[in-house]
Amino acid sequence: MTWEAWVTLGMVGLIAMTLVRGLAGPDTVLLGGLAVLMTFGLFSDAFPTPAQAVEGFGNEALITIAVLFVIAEGLSQTGAMSLVTQPLLGRPGSVRAALTRLTLPVAILSAFLNNTPIVAMFMPVVSDWCKKIGLAPSKLFIPLSYAAILGGSCTLIGTATNLFVAGQVTDAQELGKLADVHISMFTVSAIGVPSAILGLIYLVFIAPRLLPDRRTPAQSDDDARRYTVEMIVEPKSPIAGKTIEEAGLRALPGAYLIEIDRNGERIAAVGPEQVLHEGDRLIFAGIVDSVVDLQRTRGLAPATDQVFKLTDPRPDRRLVEAVVSDNCPIIHKSIREGKFRTVYGAAVIAVHRGGQHLGKIKIGDIILQAGDTLLLETHPRFVEAQRNSRDFFLVSTVEGSKPIRHDRAWVALLLLAVMVAAVTSNLMGLLNAAMLASGLMVLTGCCSTGEARQSINWRVLLTMGAALGVGKSLTSTGAAESVAETIIQTFQSTGPRGILIAIYLIGMALTSLIGPIGAVGLVFPIAMAAALSQGLSFMPFAMALMTTSAASFATPTAYQTNLMVYSAGGYRFTDYVRVGLPLNFIVMAVTVTLAPWFWPF
Repeated sequence: MTWEAWVTLGMVGLIAMTLVRGLAGPDTVLLGGLAVLMTFGLFSDAFPTPAQAVEGFGNEALITIAVLFVIAEGLSQTGAMSLVTQPLLGRPGSVRAALTRLTLPVAILSAFLNNTPIVAMFMPVVSDWCKKIGLAPSKLFIPLSYAAILGGSCTLIGTATNLFVAGQVTDAQELGKLADVHISMFTVSAIGVPSAILGLIYLVFIAPRLLPDRRTPAQSDDDARRYTVEMIVEPKSPIAGKTIEEAGLRALPGAYLIEIDRNGERIAAVGPEQVLHEGDRLIFAGIVDSVVDLQRTRGLAPATDQVFKLTDPRPDRRLVEAVVSDNCPIIHKSIREGKFRTVYGAAVIAVHRGGQHLGKIKIGDIILQAGDTLLLETHPRFVEAQRNSRDFFLVSTVEGSKPIRHDRAWVALLLLAVMVAAVTSNLMGLLNAAMLASGLMVLTGCCSTGEARQSINWRVLLTMGAALGVGKSLTSTGAAESVAETIIQTFQSTGPRGILIAIYLIGMALTSLIGPIGAVGLVFPIAMAAALSQGLSFMPFAMALMTTSAASFATPTAYQTNLMVYSAGGYRFTDYVRVGLPLNFIVMAVTVTLAPWFWPF
């Protein structure tokens, strides 16, 4: 190997070591590595030029993922995904039950839809689900990615990698290099379906022991500021007629249902089997985060009629916390008497006063005192207007408190369905369809332009773009090809199955380092040359290339969906190695056993 190849391999090793030790985030590490490799390009033509090094940031897959974040935001802001998935996911009692409910539908969907948008759309759903059922996100996000990868490996259209391999085969056939190789929609299913079944069994029964349990440190009950808040079951609410447990209002994180006010009759000691009626006033006690979750629950609305008198459209409002000062002009008056809504353009949702329980008093009848913390529903401009006011000691917006646009849920689902139909019918490519759908999400009010911008996870995109640049250096310096050829020579004497195993191992290693597309581009000509030189059928090798590149789990950089859940699950590099490496070998065992059986050498 040339000195350029050794430098590149050394840098890749340093990147891997830094990621394994968790010294910095993947975006920082990979961008730093790319910068060093670009600097070495000053001394050698073997390294990519600056334009080549950063061309990964214009990669179609990367831009597609960025656009899909916007679509996922539209589905999240309208509650559309929750509308579909809530009955499916339910309220499991254990990690194993949760994984069963999550991984099976994700794998089935990913077989017929590209797995990247599946993960993008499920991420906010899984995040909210973890809060409701009390599970650490780290227990579910890696299985979410792995289930999507396993499902995508079952059909030709499930993942872009399978399509890429099929395209390489077509190109080789047109050049007269390959014959009698036919890959159709379900050709890879003979390998993909058994791999997916065994993989899902592994995820449900073995992975829970290997997955980390990392939770955001929760505020203790002693320190938490608790509010008493009233919510009303709206007319024609989807939760009317359901029990407390069926409606998902039992064992809420950070909140509990104190009682129900039904036509003036108080129902205390509410049990999980209590059936909800339209017009029921539900009195909850909980921390502010739980109040936000209640505000976003379909079919529930704040019970105070002052909310409905606000002039701003509800989607434009936020929850705001404000501490009443001793200079407030309506102090020692009731909220109704002081005309709080008229004076401040805000509706009081709940009041916190030390350790006192104010649940027996209607909001409008509470006499304000200095030091009371008010939870308000109002326009964000309230914060700017009152930040330096003498009426309040402290004013702050509650994060994530924007109301869900439930009335736009079916619009968002329709846009998603049209996008999927356009892609699966080959009417247009995924990027084109996703860009149209994301633009319509904004135009139809499913999400705002500001929300669309903020929804894009730039850390994921920077990590992917930098990884593609590092992969380019491996290719251009000949480092990857040198390593691959050395391994082929080592395994050649072991016979056809040994060569197949070698191809698979090379693909597995390269995919873990440079991603699936780059790995296929490097290994395909080597695999074809090995098969032709030995007079072997190329079909087993084609199937091996599909599975080794599309079904790679051992590193966060091995597949884009692994990168997407990296930060969301609070993972470290070693988590992927511990959970994903056994799954890599499970899929490998299925492939090298079944591929020669279905398509003899």
